[in-house]
Amino acid sequence: MNVMLKPVRPNLDEPQAIGQGLSDEEVTIRRKKEGFNELQEEKRKGAGAVFIDQFKDFLVIILNIAAVISAFLGEVESSIVILTVVLLNAALGTVQHVKAEKSLSSLKALAAPTATVWRNGQVVQIPSREVVTGDILVINAGDYICADARILESHSLQVNESSLTGESLPAEKNEKFISADDIALGDRKDMVFSGSFVTGGRGKAVVTAIGMDTEIGKIADLLEHAKEKSTPLQERLDQFGKVLAIGITVICLIVFGLDVVRGRELTDSFMFAVSLAVAAIPEALGSIVTIVLAFGTQKMAKENAIIRKLHAVETLGNISVICSDKTGTLTQNKMTVQKFYADGKVFGHDQLQPGNQHHEKLLRMGLLCNDAMTAGGQEIGDPTEIALVNIGKQYGLDELAERERNQRIGEIPFDSRRKFMSTIHRIGHKQVMITKGAMDVLIPRISSIETASGIRTLTLQQIESIRQAGHAFADGGLRVLALAYKEIVPTIPGMAQEEGLTFLGLIAMMDPPREETEQAVADCVRAGIRPVMITGDHKITAIAIAGQIGILTDPSEAVEGKDIEKLADEELRNRIEQFSVYARVSPEHKIRIVRAWQEKGNVVAMTGDGVNDAPALKQADIGVAMGMAGTEVAKDASSMVLTDDHFSTIVKAVSNGRSMYHNIKNAIQFLLSGNAGAIFVVIYASLLALPVPFLPAHLLFINLLTDSLPAIAIGLEPHSKKVMKEKPRDKDEGLFSKRDIGQITLEGLLIASVTIIAFRYGLSAENPAVATTMAFATLCLARLLHGFNCRSKESIFRIGLFSNIACWIAFLIGVILLNLVLTFGLFNAAALDKEQLSIIYGLAFVPFVIIQTGKLIFVKS
Repeated sequence: MNVMLKPVRPNLDEPQAIGQGLSDEEVTIRRKKEGFNELQEEKRKGAGAVFIDQFKDFLVIILNIAAVISAFLGEVESSIVILTVVLLNAALGTVQHVKAEKSLSSLKALAAPTATVWRNGQVVQIPSREVVTGDILVINAGDYICADARILESHSLQVNESSLTGESLPAEKNEKFISADDIALGDRKDMVFSGSFVTGGRGKAVVTAIGMDTEIGKIADLLEHAKEKSTPLQERLDQFGKVLAIGITVICLIVFGLDVVRGRELTDSFMFAVSLAVAAIPEALGSIVTIVLAFGTQKMAKENAIIRKLHAVETLGNISVICSDKTGTLTQNKMTVQKFYADGKVFGHDQLQPGNQHHEKLLRMGLLCNDAMTAGGQEIGDPTEIALVNIGKQYGLDELAERERNQRIGEIPFDSRRKFMSTIHRIGHKQVMITKGAMDVLIPRISSIETASGIRTLTLQQIESIRQAGHAFADGGLRVLALAYKEIVPTIPGMAQEEGLTFLGLIAMMDPPREETEQAVADCVRAGIRPVMITGDHKITAIAIAGQIGILTDPSEAVEGKDIEKLADEELRNRIEQFSVYARVSPEHKIRIVRAWQEKGNVVAMTGDGVNDAPALKQADIGVAMGMAGTEVAKDASSMVLTDDHFSTIVKAVSNGRSMYHNIKNAIQFLLSGNAGAIFVVIYASLLALPVPFLPAHLLFINLLTDSLPAIAIGLEPHSKKVMKEKPRDKDEGLFSKRDIGQITLEGLLIASVTIIAFRYGLSAENPAVATTMAFATLCLARLLHGFNCRSKESIFRIGLFSNIACWIAFLIGVILLNLVLTFGLFNAAALDKEQLSIIYGLAFVPFVIIQTGKLIFVKS
């Protein structure tokens, strides 16, 4: 769906919009038509319904059937164990689902509890939910805006809209009507929006939209309809589970039919079929994957990545596109002085000359015409002015000391229409007015210029030089401030005095890239991941940052939100790969961009911190929220939260995710190859009309106890740096390739072969219980040893025999449990003599030796 949302404009012909507010009768009429000013959400599934849904998986259905049949056949222990595993997995799935459904609750928390409005010719305070369109809001510094409204009066009104636009600097508001409909939200200077915060000034505004019709309401609607993606591992396990379930069902029916035709007792035939089903289904697979992922989240938490949704760990390994916000993620979220222009020359931030009076005056006056300060390690004030304070400290100047020495005796505050401010100071025996503001506004007020050789009359050539320097800074994505001053006679400050100024210099600043970002972007590219910038900031700033860190190589790769809005979904999908930078975008644009990348077959990560990012965070395959600067709405909609807000942390998480996927796949391969060995043994016994080689309880003991610990240990295999040299896996790639399936089959046949030999040897003792016990013990021990084979595609003698101590602990626990069963005759185990035990141990080592030898010969490191 191509979402094209337009700003709502008030009808200013209504008398109440320009008078003293609505009457009670008008409010009643409008409320009946519009409802209350609140966000709405669709009814969600209860925890009970979600819990029941967990039992609809095909493998779970087969396990439940096997449990029921086992109970009828007297194998109550088997039934209890199977049902316990199923219930545990269902409980885990329910908890994860319920935790994920909190985004809209946090969005509602942004609503202001009360609003000050004109009603019946009086100013009154009412609950914000009772506001209707046409109400006139009275806005003051410190207020939260409760509805979208058009400015009627503005007195230096400034509003922080960072949660909606992603821009950290407050937006200046005025009553000048903007008629264009395709203008970005961040450029709508004549509007205020629900969920934003008034940082300065005051004003009046007429409400144009409430509830779900507001910009934040549209975000809430997008959140409701943005579908959370199943992870690639979930999809592959589901697909694999269906194939496995169908295969198991067919084989069990064939084996059962053969036994019945041969005249075997119906009960024995059922036992064969149940044994085969239990042997084939990796009962603990879901629990093992969950446990391995949980261990992985602990490791990632130590590396500043908090995983909110467990399976997101694995999704990280599949990422092929990272859509990253600019401010605070790729950049430091801190305005920093980058360059100066003084005396006709450009200087870097660290190139001013100590002892140069002109340079020192430029820095000192930047501190005096300034209201920001640093105290107790905290930065207080406007980000632009804080940048001036910090550059002063870099050169040894303290803002508080300078202000105490050069006392301020007057000021003319900044005004959004004037675009500059002035302060008056007693410097020595003189009174000096210092003016700071936009270059193009100040230049007409300047008559002279300070140079190394003194103050000179400003020439047209010098004016052009100043303009060229300022425009060059702006073209590089820098914010430019001009600084000028004049000596004044003691009088009351007034605007008439802000003429005839002496130009001192230009100061250019920006929110610079984080130091580690460039390397992190390079790592992404090397790993086959496409880094993309999506920002609400201006295109020119986005291009400058993206070029510095390596995301963008050509300015033609950048596009604005208004251009995206003109593209139909299909056209955007066809052109999406042409762009690396998306600037001045809205929440609707972000979700369309993410969806377009997904429709091209990519697994997409999206980073963000604002309310405006939440729908795209939820739509992405993995949403990444900022923990330090992020809103609760963004965190609730995300799968992962970065506690340090660094882009490089995402790259580390991708590396961890890839390694974890390899480990989980190896763990599943371990379970399946061991189960394949058991299946082959059961089929062999069935075809040759031999006794049942295993009791269902034997196989459950192996699957749930002795196999589970090695599988978890394989999942904890130390991460390898080699994974970041690989390309992302294809989204449609199956869990196992044909080669993998062949390897699983071959390993299963090796384990089955030694188990069959042990079983036939036991049958020669003319005691079926001995044969069953020998088959069970050989299969169990061979699978325990097989855990070492599945740690890596390479031999354990190359990757380090003791590099994963968890595998040794799991192996030893498994061996102890097996010997306890054999020693005490648990699970109907028969007593074995020394010769039979020696045969079991000898045969169990054969598959391990063959597989390790093959890896040493045929697998290159």
